[in-house]
Amino acid sequence: MAQGGAQSLHPVGARADDRLIVALDLPSVSDAERLIDRLGSAVSFYKIGYQLAFAGGLELARDLKKDGKNVFLDMKLLDIDNTIAKGVENVVAMGVDMLTLHAYPKAMGAAVEAAKGSPLCLLGVTVLTSMDEADLVDAGYEYDPYTLVLRRAEQARDAGMGGIVCSANEAAAVRKVIGPEMNIVTPGIRPAGADAGDQKRVMTPAKALEAGATHLVVGRPISAAADPVAAATAIVNEMNAGK
Repeated sequence: MAQGGAQSLHPVGARADDRLIVALDLPSVSDAERLIDRLGSAVSFYKIGYQLAFAGGLELARDLKKDGKNVFLDMKLLDIDNTIAKGVENVVAMGVDMLTLHAYPKAMGAAVEAAKGSPLCLLGVTVLTSMDEADLVDAGYEYDPYTLVLRRAEQARDAGMGGIVCSANEAAAVRKVIGPEMNIVTPGIRPAGADAGDQKRVMTPAKALEAGATHLVVGRPISAAADPVAAATAIVNEMNAGK
């Protein structure tokens, strides 16, 4: 239950699979709350990114934590060291579970120091799953996506980060670089037969876990489904099919 006697957004039910993170990439908090309410106990972990954060999503993140849910704050921070550190300190105070920043060595070092002693899992974003080699060339990078992902993963490991965000297509190679302890969070997950949308490097749930992912981020296949609970359940079943 939320604090202050407020009614919980989520009915009590069977424990959800906390490897599944539902992306609340929605235009408003009211839209997000409707989806959360429909999903109920079927989902325990939510991602809040820029779109919702700038529409009141940070307060929603606090409410979700009060209601016993896990929260992944997808802010992809990148700034000077002092600004990163102060921002991370405030995120720690929010009590969320995961926070992303771009996997630049200095930024990661500042974030790790600021989060020291807290349970916050810092995730280094390697290469966005919407980008392919041509996109990286246009952005001025000399590396192809695969090479850059592995370079960023190694730097994140050395900085003491809690995990990596990468395409499931690179998860197996990243796991070899970072070892068994760090998390690998993979967006761009699409159930078997689903449309890839604007993602260019995608994988099915079972294959992503088999490749070494620890958490799967799923947005539209659940949020845009006629029956979000059925969609989430089907994805969890796909995840468990590989066991």
